[in-house]
Amino acid sequence: MAEIVQQRIENRIPEWEQLERVGLFTKKEIKSMLKRATALEYKLHRLIISKVDFIAYIQYEINVLELIKKRRSRIGYTFKKEEIEFSIISRINNIFKRATTKWKNDLQLWLSHVAFCKKWNTKGQLSKVFSSMLAIHPEKPAVWIMAAKSEMEDRNSPESARQLFLRALRFHPESQKVYQEYFRMELLHAEKLRKEQKELEKAEIDVGEYEFPLEIMSGKLAEVVYRDATTKIQGADFILSLLNIAAIFDFTKELQATIIQDLQGKYADHEVTWDFMARRELDAAVGEELQSAKGRASDIARREERCCQVYEEGLNMLNTEAMWTCYVSFCLERFKRKTNVHELKEKVKYPIHVFLSLHESRPFSKAFFTRMIQIEKEQETPKMTNLRDFYERALSEFGSTDDDLWLEYIREELGPRGQPENCGRIHWRAMKILEGESVERFITQYTLLQTGHI
Repeated sequence: MAEIVQQRIENRIPEWEQLERVGLFTKKEIKSMLKRATALEYKLHRLIISKVDFIAYIQYEINVLELIKKRRSRIGYTFKKEEIEFSIISRINNIFKRATTKWKNDLQLWLSHVAFCKKWNTKGQLSKVFSSMLAIHPEKPAVWIMAAKSEMEDRNSPESARQLFLRALRFHPESQKVYQEYFRMELLHAEKLRKEQKELEKAEIDVGEYEFPLEIMSGKLAEVVYRDATTKIQGADFILSLLNIAAIFDFTKELQATIIQDLQGKYADHEVTWDFMARRELDAAVGEELQSAKGRASDIARREERCCQVYEEGLNMLNTEAMWTCYVSFCLERFKRKTNVHELKEKVKYPIHVFLSLHESRPFSKAFFTRMIQIEKEQETPKMTNLRDFYERALSEFGSTDDDLWLEYIREELGPRGQPENCGRIHWRAMKILEGESVERFITQYTLLQTGHI
């Protein structure tokens, strides 16, 4: 063990001599570094080695690198990096390799090595680290995605990134995340090529000698990924996730149209499809004639009306709680966006024209009724008649077991909008309708309410 440690220390002498010679460290500091490095090396060669010791050694060497960087900046010295920094970086990579060989399943250790390679710009080493990590952890889609992104972003190698995604799909053929990121990568590559071509043409440079594959630039390769993804993975939510990615790029109009056509054709019986189609009505371009504030306000009102019409059409096909929830959520969002309630209050009545249609729709959750009560309270002038109607409808569904709902109703009547004389009647009804343990809970809570303790 001593011989190995001694050899490793001797191998570092040229590096320390350079640090002293160029004035980055003093002789006293070099002696201190030698002592510290020797102690750390011995710890890595004991019979029983500890991961903590490896991490401490790595952190020490990184601290030395950071200190060298600061001192170079201070004295303005930029030479001898190959003899100094490159040597230290190589040693840190070797220590990381020894650690990950010993503790293969420690993903955080692998990721720390990746982070080090990225920070110190060791791109060649970065690919090797990912290759080794994937050999140990092929079951983790996130690692494949990180490796592919690194090839694309750090090494500017879309072909390597593509190959990694294809390998990832052999291990994870139904991974939504892998397909989403593969789809995004192809679109990013297409966008990059389009920008490069545009810049060359702007500079009046002949683009004939450059390679700009039309199938990539037009998004056709991304469409192939989309087709393969939607063959393997079903669901409107997944298709919408790909559509949202495509919508980020301004050259994907045809691709978006294809995805929307598939969404409507395959998933017309899904609530999220109708929710998307309704909200899409808000995104139409505004013409030049609508650039005035009044024109824009009028146009927004028309769009909101079209959204409601699409929701109504969806409700004719899917009279479900999920469909109603989408509609009500939209109405609530639009209501909260209104900045001038006096001017626009007529345009936001629909949150309540929606709820009044629910008497023929069953079943609904308590959360749905609670949300409608919230919507009414957020109106400029909440109407107690509406609140009572919502509570009554909720109690008709959950009144036999939900003592909290009865108490909320009573509190509402005790509030500034209510009529306290109604509380006795509500209490009597609660005692008659509630069952089992909910009766005892209600009596206890009602007594506390009456005595002012809640």
